[in-house]
Amino acid sequence: MGTTINILITGANGQLGHEMRNVLAGDQRFNAIYTDVAGDDVTMLDITDENAVNSMVKDHNIQVIVNCVAYTAVDAAEDDEPTARLLNATAVGILARVARQHGARMVHVSTDYVFDGQACTPYTEDHPISPQSAYGRTKLDGERLLLNTLGDDAVIMRTAWLYSPYGKTFVKTMLTLGQTKPALKVVFDQVGSPTCARDLARAIVTVITAQAWHPGIYHYSNEGVISWYDFTIAIHRIAGIKGCDVQPCHSDEFPAKAHRPAYSVLDKTKFKTTFGVHVPYWQDSLEGTINQLLNP
Repeated sequence: MGTTINILITGANGQLGHEMRNVLAGDQRFNAIYTDVAGDDVTMLDITDENAVNSMVKDHNIQVIVNCVAYTAVDAAEDDEPTARLLNATAVGILARVARQHGARMVHVSTDYVFDGQACTPYTEDHPISPQSAYGRTKLDGERLLLNTLGDDAVIMRTAWLYSPYGKTFVKTMLTLGQTKPALKVVFDQVGSPTCARDLARAIVTVITAQAWHPGIYHYSNEGVISWYDFTIAIHRIAGIKGCDVQPCHSDEFPAKAHRPAYSVLDKTKFKTTFGVHVPYWQDSLEGTINQLLNP
């Protein structure tokens, strides 16, 4: 690709988009264009507008698109699947078509929700897919559109339980509740592996800068397995919150429109073997994020 890679980041104001900006800041290997539908410090781009996407990629000679856009309101998606599909699938197809037209590659972020959440061992990339929600269905359709359109110029990074210092996240919500509520119930029958968005951003950079391009689907989350209850206990412990009584509960005590996977653990062997990298332990990354939140 040459010494400098022209890279387009979509969804630059989201959790992962923000962390892509942080990770790429000052990296002379990249000439990055950060885009979103709104925001004073990013370039405006509607990824559902194929003409606009085409102009952006052409004008900036984009070589790699990193798509950080997603409709992630899983309950709202049950009532508005067309909007979820527009962002999670249709827009992905648009990006893929434009990338193919201009000879660009693409890294796209997907989700554990493409599985049924009923496994008892970590999901590998070739495990049978069976989404149980509108969010999962639309994300799976986005994966298929990308692979069918771009083929070997596409990489899909499936992740789970993403958090960061930006936007509304489980970590920030539990910090706030821990500081303002005397007691709290959190589900213990959903388990997974938290993912620090900055670690995922670094993993994406690893994919792009590897000596060889390795297309296909990869799983990425932090190492380790916990429940949401255990995650909350760790958040409060690291933050020094002692006045909130956190108790475990079952998922059916908090009924929701969208089905939540009971098991969301992703097997990262393929990613670690292909790229020869170390994946951080969830608690180490969580400590870094909480320290950043408490000491801005």
